[in-house]
Amino acid sequence: MSLNIKNERVCRLAKEAAALTGQSQVSVLEQALEAFIEERGRDAQEGMSRPDDLDRLIERMRVAIRQADVIRTVEDLYDEATGLPR
Repeated sequence: MSLNIKNERVCRLAKEAAALTGQSQVSVLEQALEAFIEERGRDAQEGMSRPDDLDRLIERMRVAIRQADVIRTVEDLYDEATGLPR
């Protein structure tokens, strides 16, 4: 099998990586592709649980907002007794 890379930048990067590591261009490309695939696979697996995590985060935020002294309306910006800004 062969791969003919016709992108000058990719060829230059492969040469630079090979020179930095002392490995062949094929080896550095192989490692880079393996790392890329591993990272994408991890992202995909984490993505399957994200809706549940997101739902829990949203609920925690709702609880925190209800418990916090937050400004919800324009009237909340002003002191009821004096009418001055809080």
